Amino acid sequence: MEREVVVVGAGPSGSATAIALARQGHDVLLLDRSAFPRDKTCGDGIPAGAIEVLYALGMEEKVRQAGFYPVNRILLSSPRGHVLEADLKPGVTGASSYVVPRMQFDALIQQHAVDSGVEFRQAQVQKPIIEEGKVVGVQVKMDGAVEEIRSKIVVGADGVTSSVARALRPDKHEDKHRAIALRCYTQDLEVRPHQVEFYLYNDILPGYAWIFPYSDGQTNLGLGMRLDKYRDVDKSLEDMVDVFLGMPLIKERLARGGELNDVAVWQLDFGSRSMQRAYDGTILVGDAAGLINPLTGGGIHNGLQSAMLAGEIIHDALAKDDLSLNTLSRYDVELEERMRKNMRRSAWIQKTLIRMPIWVDLLIRWGGSNSEIAKIFIDKL
Repeated sequence: MEREVVVVGAGPSGSATAIALARQGHDVLLLDRSAFPRDKTCGDGIPAGAIEVLYALGMEEKVRQAGFYPVNRILLSSPRGHVLEADLKPGVTGASSYVVPRMQFDALIQQHAVDSGVEFRQAQVQKPIIEEGKVVGVQVKMDGAVEEIRSKIVVGADGVTSSVARALRPDKHEDKHRAIALRCYTQDLEVRPHQVEFYLYNDILPGYAWIFPYSDGQTNLGLGMRLDKYRDVDKSLEDMVDVFLGMPLIKERLARGGELNDVAVWQLDFGSRSMQRAYDGTILVGDAAGLINPLTGGGIHNGLQSAMLAGEIIHDALAKDDLSLNTLSRYDVELEERMRKNMRRSAWIQKTLIRMPIWVDLLIRWGGSNSEIAKIFIDKL
């Protein structure tokens, strides 16, 4: 099988890259190991900036009709219990932020890819095919058989455990540049309608616990922390969630003992280190490219931005019939220019929280919504 473009991974970043290229007339094959809809472990917060990227991909009407749960307020709680409440900023076009279970959100984008002319096939990508240092396709297991799919370019959008990235960048992960998180759903917690809540406290700094309502009676609840700090804690994530639920301000909102459903744990890569994301014949996007915000743990907005940039650069490279690293390296340069400031600022705050946790109290109590930490959470969920 030979295709012009193969995109590995049909999550938001992969599907968005496929849509951007298909809308420019390219032949795109989108692969994912799962059929859709499928669950994806996440906090489910979708910032307004991410929604505006979907609008740019022709999805505005689909988003408006999807019934996503809008959120317009944010609560930040400091280790000493100081609380900041502020409005979430709408996007430039007036787009709202939402909380949407990823099963629904990802399926909407994947279906829009199909509607845009992308061919989707369920397949397990085993590895990229590399010849003379250049990626020329992928080896997949599909319909019970192992096949080779050749292409002019491969887009690696297969998440933090990316088979494409592992083959091209077999470096060892560093725990200080990774996070671990637990997510669950509950109907037993009193919801503050249309408000997302972040609880930063000493036991998990520079991480936090969250409460994200996705209806007026249902909540995505969880917590996450830097992986190296978690390894120093003598508690499981499940135990830590129990401690969070036992805090007086949270416990008083629980009904029926706080039954938790669909509990899942996952790891993610922060964008707090420099790395190569473009190779000869390949570009990495989204979580496969390590674009998670080091402070908030959010990655959907950055992932969608990387998809749009990848679509632009791949389109130009295909027009020139030059998919070499020399041409595709523009992706690394422009991605760095667009995200460097925010990533570095978030990484600096993250490190400061470890050294001086009292700083969180001071910023939330005295800095309010104008403090750097508040701005990042308000902008990026």
